Amino acid sequence: MRALDSFQGKRTTTALVRAAARTLRNVGLSVGLLAGVLTIVLVGAVSAQHRISLSGDIQAKISYCKDCHGVSAQGYNGYYPIPRLAGQQPVYLENQLRAFIEHRRTNNIMFNVAHSLSPAMVNALSAHFASLHPPPIGGAPRQLAATGRKIFEDGMPEVNIAACAACHGPEATGSGQIPRLAGQLYPYMIKTLSNWDKERGRNPTVPDAATIMSPVAHSLNRSQIEAVAAFVSTLR
Repeated sequence: MRALDSFQGKRTTTALVRAAARTLRNVGLSVGLLAGVLTIVLVGAVSAQHRISLSGDIQAKISYCKDCHGVSAQGYNGYYPIPRLAGQQPVYLENQLRAFIEHRRTNNIMFNVAHSLSPAMVNALSAHFASLHPPPIGGAPRQLAATGRKIFEDGMPEVNIAACAACHGPEATGSGQIPRLAGQLYPYMIKTLSNWDKERGRNPTVPDAATIMSPVAHSLNRSQIEAVAAFVSTLR
């Protein structure tokens, strides 16, 4: 089917160019001007065909992502928690896909997914997921949220931990390479913060923005991690 679409696309492009050439000859344009106009027509036709092809490919990739990350990229809260991608910062998503390719993050499934994506596809997928805003899955212990909010907003000066809001924003929506935490799955947050050095910055030869989080993750104990995870998981 893809081969047929490609063949039909080429036939359409060729037909457009021929029709444009006939029209331009009829109005008496010079050879040089005719060539210039035909170049513009050809580039536009090829670009349009590329956009059609990318549109079809991205739908296939999105369907594949849904199998693990959920129909609206809300994440999957199972035995192995799979993160929410919905509403995530596009730059962060792009960086993390590169992190799997460069082995700054170790996940064989995501490496196989990421290394086959073109830069255009990475941009398209990141923009798509950033545009989604399903409600959080929830399920975190509500009694922990108040403690988590205090840590998130004020930090823990007594042990030199800055407020999470200082980087992730007052609504935990992130910015650029700093990820959105709002609505992230409670168990995924716990797993990630508890195993930071085992999951992030795994390739010392490649600089990784994730290193800024290492001292924070190390300084939080289990109960504090659970509290912060409970709070951010409720945010929309």
